[in-house]
Amino acid sequence: MTWTITPEPYDSPVAAALWRAYYTEVSDRWYLLHQGRRTDPAELEREIAARTGAELAPPEGELLVARYDGEPAGSAGVRLLDAETAELTRVFVHEEMRGRGGAPLLVRAAEEAARALGARRLILDTRSDLVAARALYARLGYEETARHNDDPYAEHWFRKDLRREPADAPAATEA
Repeated sequence: MTWTITPEPYDSPVAAALWRAYYTEVSDRWYLLHQGRRTDPAELEREIAARTGAELAPPEGELLVARYDGEPAGSAGVRLLDAETAELTRVFVHEEMRGRGGAPLLVRAAEEAARALGARRLILDTRSDLVAARALYARLGYEETARHNDDPYAEHWFRKDLRREPADAPAATEA
């Protein structure tokens, strides 16, 4: 079984399905944790439709799709915020594919995409309940920093200097 990671148009059916799966999971997690219920279906549809991912289109961004044995299994996006800074976003692996090495490969591929866009640093935000994501970023050399945006759901902010690479970093190749 192998992972492949390739660029994908943000508006493709594959990208749309992965975005729906990602947003549903993180939204439901938040509502279950804070309000004891899943996301209201109308709100879910409204938010999915409102966040098209157009910012992940070249030349200012890129959406990557990870496939496991040819089947779409996850995604990650990068978008330039300024000439030297890109944001890592939409990092997601389907639950049944987790633990197979796809997430670090996706993040590494996103780092390479950010470098290709000219970024020297990569930033991201995440939430406290996304423990595995925070652990992944720390393991891959991201440092927790002060708040860098006003996202009301963000609780942790990270950055990574793309000009240097930790010695123990896994390569972003097929696994």
